[in-house]
Amino acid sequence: MRVLCVAEKPSISKSISQILSGGQFNTTATRSPYIKNYEFNYPQTNSFFIVTCVSGHLTGSDFSDAYRKWNSCDPFELFDASVQTFIPSDKKAIEDNLLTQARRADMLMIWTDCDREGEHIGMEIVNVCRKAKRDIVIKRARFSAIIAQQIHRAAQHPIELDRAQADSVEARIMLDLKVGSAFTRMQTLILQNNFGRLSEGKNVISYGPCQFPTLGFVVQKYNLVKSFVSEPFWYIYLSLTRHEEQTVFTWKRGHIFDQHVAISLYDFVLSTLPHTPGRITKVTKKETKKWKPLPLTTVELQKAGSRLLRLAPKKVLDIAESLYQQGFLSYPRTETDQFDPQFDFMSLIQKQAIDPTWGAFANLLSEGGDFSAPRRGKNNDKAHPPIHPTAHAGNLAGDDKRVYEFITRRFLASCSKDAKGWQTTVDVECGGEYFSATGLVVMEKNYLEVYPYEKWEGHSLPNFEENEEFQPSVCELREGKTTKPNLLTEADLVTLMDKNGIGTDATIAQHIETIINRDYVIEKFEGSTKYLIPSKLGIGLVEGYNQINLGISLSKPQLRRETERDMIGVCEGRMTKADMLEKTIDQYKEMFIITKREFEKVVSSVRRYLEGGANIEQGEQVNRGGRGGGGGDNDNDNDDGGGGDGGGSRSIRGRGAVRGRGNSAPRSRGRGEKGRQDFNSGAARICRCNEPAIRLSANTSANQGRLFWRCVNAQKEGDCNYFVWDDELEQSSARTSSSTMTSQGTNECFKVGHYHILNVTCCIAKGRYFCSAIKRDTGLRVVLMTGVITNDNEVSDLQRIQGHRM
Repeated sequence: MRVLCVAEKPSISKSISQILSGGQFNTTATRSPYIKNYEFNYPQTNSFFIVTCVSGHLTGSDFSDAYRKWNSCDPFELFDASVQTFIPSDKKAIEDNLLTQARRADMLMIWTDCDREGEHIGMEIVNVCRKAKRDIVIKRARFSAIIAQQIHRAAQHPIELDRAQADSVEARIMLDLKVGSAFTRMQTLILQNNFGRLSEGKNVISYGPCQFPTLGFVVQKYNLVKSFVSEPFWYIYLSLTRHEEQTVFTWKRGHIFDQHVAISLYDFVLSTLPHTPGRITKVTKKETKKWKPLPLTTVELQKAGSRLLRLAPKKVLDIAESLYQQGFLSYPRTETDQFDPQFDFMSLIQKQAIDPTWGAFANLLSEGGDFSAPRRGKNNDKAHPPIHPTAHAGNLAGDDKRVYEFITRRFLASCSKDAKGWQTTVDVECGGEYFSATGLVVMEKNYLEVYPYEKWEGHSLPNFEENEEFQPSVCELREGKTTKPNLLTEADLVTLMDKNGIGTDATIAQHIETIINRDYVIEKFEGSTKYLIPSKLGIGLVEGYNQINLGISLSKPQLRRETERDMIGVCEGRMTKADMLEKTIDQYKEMFIITKREFEKVVSSVRRYLEGGANIEQGEQVNRGGRGGGGGDNDNDNDDGGGGDGGGSRSIRGRGAVRGRGNSAPRSRGRGEKGRQDFNSGAARICRCNEPAIRLSANTSANQGRLFWRCVNAQKEGDCNYFVWDDELEQSSARTSSSTMTSQGTNECFKVGHYHILNVTCCIAKGRYFCSAIKRDTGLRVVLMTGVITNDNEVSDLQRIQGHRM
């Protein structure tokens, strides 16, 4: 039997031939300088093989002549225009070779990559070969790596070509052509007519169903960073120094944004310390683990390549594809993060034993009993295993070496054991508030020995005993502020696209590269980290489309996500290609009509950025974020949160536990606010020095027109420093009127009222309540009353202080 085998790329056809023939094959040239035919006997199936290839997609798609030129029709007509499929002129020599070989063959065996795109290329090959021989038998070789075992098995046990997957790709090609062309022509022609600079060089202002949602993510994050306003917060910092070793206890409330509430809680803690020291309530010691990484998927490879190797996702995939074609890696486009239970790990691990860097670790896995089956993730595309090395590569250099090393170390780490440690957690109660500290001793590094991309550092705690009492070395109320988020990195963008179904694992990198090449997005480096910010044109387009009255903005991911799900439906046979196209094109038709009618909004938005005053601060300092002090640590890596500084923290009080209560209420000025007096002042306010306060209007840019109260003596020597915003008083009183006490499990604080500017605050915590106020004569905050909540209806104690005056 004469079998014509057709691979997707020249390198694959040569590798297949070398494996199947044992290196004994004849080579003949074709009209294409890149394509060779390899001929040999394959006795395992009693066949004669002719192995050749194509060069990616064999066909192209375009509109007929009546619609091909930009001004030949209204762009809306492209939705219903006929599409022609043809062999491009540069692929004619490949077509001729397939026709010649198919006439003499009994069977056509497709050896393209085993994914959706590969099935579609396989169908293109089938259509050409059937022109030469209609009754040729069609089979498909399924493999995931260019290694002898898999290639021989694929040749001896071929399967059927998956036409449903090919149909889904055909639908996507048709859809992207029609939708992309219609919107691209419409917006390019209108915008170039309005902006001469966009006509220079005949640049196309392209639209793509995946491209614009990808751009939308970049714009959304940029606007979030640009509009960020920092907020102050407060937290209790508690530490104990023993034998010159400081232990910081993290406040379990994290931090609080209401200063009055924070001060009340802090004062209550201080009021108890002289006679009731802190107490160790619980000491927990247990074994803990740091989980080894999951098997590697395409999306995770792109994210890790960007974050750890500082390579663009597209470059990482291109390198992995090249290594796959050379036989060093398995197929690099996979969504699977679980290995088959029958997978042969040992033979692959043993191939790495000769490496001078990680060979010793591989030996421990294969011979030393340190092997542990990889974790099983939740994804399985039923086509390919996770990415893994298939052979040792000792002669690589540059980025090829770095990518191969990461994939190999990841594979070996996934076959190792989790790192093990001994964790100690100390819980503390101090003044009715609860704190904790966590220590870690790393016992066994295991997978971390070969996987330097993750860290797990130990930090021990002194010995503490339950019910042990102590006086804190430091008990302070510290102030921090929220810090702006970082701009988007490529790894962040890959994550967002994967989560929202924009593109596939194999096309995500291409969409990112497209928006950069189109100058919709600018790459900005801060140190070695690359951030993505929108260009003026990019942000103008997205904000303009967001203003159009569409049910779903074209810059949002919802519509494309629905389309991707429908394509999966075609793959699984739940929807036909025709039904999917009809449904989706009808959706885009409706959106096109509305967009064209309201496109002046896009024009105005683009004009605002290109010609108006709107500006992209492309030179702004990239913010690295900050630590939210006192909030503990929620990254599940067994680190100790430590109550860090939170981005510019300062201490309101010094060592309170040692020095006593002092002046706990911070005395705030108007921060340099200059204002004019407002005589229409409403209710009078009395400051701490028993003088009527005056209401002024701020005239600084940040608080223009905002009203505040200040002591009449504020400009004199020895003033009382009284200052308060008027709207904060009103909001506080409004909250009070709607507040009710609920249950003993409630943890909340709220203002009860303001009486002659006495800030009376009640706090409910752990089934108890306590109330405090600022004394008018001294400015000190004092505890008014405390009690136990016995039922949900008990509010009489709080009612007794309504209207209370000191």
